[in-house]
Amino acid sequence: MTDQPVVRPAPVSGFPEWLPHVRLVELRWLDGIRAAFERYGFCSVETPAAERLEVLMAKGETSKEVYSLGRVQGSDDGQLGLRFDLTVPFARYTAQHFNELVFPFKRYQIQRAWRGERPQDGRFREFTQCDIDVINVDEVPIHFDAELPRIVHEVLTSLGLPPWTINVNNRKVLQGFYEGLGIEEPLDVIRTVDKIDKIGPDGVASLLADRLDQTRIKSVLDLAQLRGGVDDVRALGVRSALLDEGLEELDFVLRELSDLPEVVADFSIARGLDYYTGTVYEGKFVDWPEYGSICSGGRYEDLAGSFIRRRLPGVGMSIGFSRIFAKVLSAGLLETGPSTPADVLVVLPPNRRRTATDTAKALRDNGCNVELYHQEDKLAKQVRYASRKGIPFVWFPPFEDGRPHEVKDLATGAQTAADPATWSRGRG
Repeated sequence: MTDQPVVRPAPVSGFPEWLPHVRLVELRWLDGIRAAFERYGFCSVETPAAERLEVLMAKGETSKEVYSLGRVQGSDDGQLGLRFDLTVPFARYTAQHFNELVFPFKRYQIQRAWRGERPQDGRFREFTQCDIDVINVDEVPIHFDAELPRIVHEVLTSLGLPPWTINVNNRKVLQGFYEGLGIEEPLDVIRTVDKIDKIGPDGVASLLADRLDQTRIKSVLDLAQLRGGVDDVRALGVRSALLDEGLEELDFVLRELSDLPEVVADFSIARGLDYYTGTVYEGKFVDWPEYGSICSGGRYEDLAGSFIRRRLPGVGMSIGFSRIFAKVLSAGLLETGPSTPADVLVVLPPNRRRTATDTAKALRDNGCNVELYHQEDKLAKQVRYASRKGIPFVWFPPFEDGRPHEVKDLATGAQTAADPATWSRGRG
């Protein structure tokens, strides 16, 4: 013991951390998501945790959520901040490496981001996002608007989550509908309608009361509460060229995804960020409607325009990995297993360390994950250690020359002779 004061160990609110048996499941999920993205030809990109503040503010995001970086001691210019999402750094990356990339550029990015907001259910200060985007020079085929939600649907299905939907809309539908109503500033109305999940139709109506008459408010809410197809929008009787364009694009996406029952039209989906210009997506848990979106995204026309004088439209989706994982865990729905990736524990017989070490190496060379017990404890204690960690097999090297190796299956209790050079967990 020293005289150094003891610091009470306590978690930092909004910065989740998991025990080993939970972390192993998290890693399996991330591996599955990565594999799904790569099946569709998306390449991996990583950007630094820190960006210049002028980059983070390039799209007008509020500075209230951005963590700035500075040293505890010494002067600092205060011009760096932690990224609050992966999209803005991706835009900077694309512009910076424009001459070195092949377009259309299809990238995925699985990294952490940080936001200085009040932690609550589903909202963290540090979280992992899994993004896919397609960005191109001048034009991105609308077929990508349908491919991205298909990929995300495949991912969410593979995770075995509670019921969910991917809700799809088009910003042109909203803006065109509002223009058809004679609303002069449709973007303000779009931002307000985007809050309907949080404050309800009455709350939206109250916020719109100071700028729209009751007839227009009713029409806005009629559209927002539709859950049908494009014909239901047309039946509302509002007309504009932009509305027709948006309905045509939305109809194409919905038809392309008609084999996926979880993908539905939802005309309340707006996505509050101004850079979305076409298709928008928002995934939700069915049984937890108040919970935040589990995936989101949309089409944007010129996200990289702040960094390069080229028109670089794109479409992207983000899976809110930490939000999904934390909810499934807290709901008691996460199936966990062992607290180690080891397939087998090699016990340490008395005075046979070299034999045990060579045995562990042979098993590793044969493709097994192996933990070697390093203390000369009683065998019962070594076996109990394997059982507590969830290691399924215990390997007994020869206790004396001329004796065979043996392996014990802790699930069945069976113990048999085996060769470390040829044994594998699959063959038991």
